[in-house]
Amino acid sequence: MNALRFFARTASAGLVIGTLAACGGGAGAGDLEGDTTDPMTVFDEAVDRFERAPLSHLPTPFEEMPTLAAELGGPRLFIKRDDQTGLAFGGNKARKLDFILADAVAKGSDSVITWAGVQSNWARMTAAGSRRLGMDPILVLQRREDQEVAPADGNLLLDRILGADVRIIEPGGDREAAVADIAAAERESGRTPYVVSVGGSLTGGGMVLPLGSVAYANGFREMLEQARSAGVTITHVIHASGSGSTQAGLVVGAKSVAPDVEIIGISSGGNKAAGEANVLAIARETVEAMGLDVEVGPDDVVVHDEYVGEGYGILNQGVVEAIAQVARTEGILLDPVYTGKAMTGLIDLVKNGHFSETDAVVFLHTGGTPALFPYREGLLEDLPRPTDE
Repeated sequence: MNALRFFARTASAGLVIGTLAACGGGAGAGDLEGDTTDPMTVFDEAVDRFERAPLSHLPTPFEEMPTLAAELGGPRLFIKRDDQTGLAFGGNKARKLDFILADAVAKGSDSVITWAGVQSNWARMTAAGSRRLGMDPILVLQRREDQEVAPADGNLLLDRILGADVRIIEPGGDREAAVADIAAAERESGRTPYVVSVGGSLTGGGMVLPLGSVAYANGFREMLEQARSAGVTITHVIHASGSGSTQAGLVVGAKSVAPDVEIIGISSGGNKAAGEANVLAIARETVEAMGLDVEVGPDDVVVHDEYVGEGYGILNQGVVEAIAQVARTEGILLDPVYTGKAMTGLIDLVKNGHFSETDAVVFLHTGGTPALFPYREGLLEDLPRPTDE
């Protein structure tokens, strides 16, 4: 396999040029060089063994939210702006795709196949990253029972602008089987497809290592360095938890370099037990792939499902109010599926005294703002008027 040459960013060294082979195996602890007694050094060397493509604009901003914190009357609040990763409107998936699509290119792929919902941020960013690296994106998108699909709106509009091959699967359809059929057809035509799961979370298909989670372990490292440079000691990180690899990576990063930080996931749709089990499995797989000498247990994984409402992607008044409150205090836009729901959790936890006044809580903004537009009617219906505030 020919080695690839990419620009790669690392938290410790800024912009460097790395030449590595494809991601064929984890970094065993015995393979690491340098000062193996320093957790940061060990961690950075583990991450630097993975190839990355130049997709994300990193580091993303780390900012305080003083007006929102004053209004809520709780701890200091900060925000990590992974909505500003730069790829096709940005979002957390760009970090994952840096690692995943580098692996796809290294394996000689000329098409990338994935599946998700109709308004998927993951699908939009996979299409953009694939195009940038010279591969054709094929998106298998499944409609919900309660969902009308406009010909082009929100993320779906962007998918079509990016020239993705979009296949809509009706409710009840077997999208995994559809993906398998598409991949087989690609191979029969002489092409080399790279199949990757929704969110880049689960291994299988082309992705044999948990690269999405590795990306967010490194993302935690970046966040920690920014906070320390600002004189901030992070106590909690709260975020939207969906397919699991973002939270798994955050947990692995925290266990490796800042074990006192609590990672709190707010479920975007699934139940607590299933979400925690999924995150735990991915986190443990990530530790093995990176060759880290840490243990992740059930107590390290926290997922709240009491803010799910009626289900994934279903707007409710609490989410609308949270979106409006953050927009009107900090000028930051959240989305109705993930970050708006996660913010309802953060606001409720603050009001219920989960945090102390001396805590420093970071909200990870994972992006998703193109989804505001397909939800325009529900947002306008429940949006508080300025005079009601």
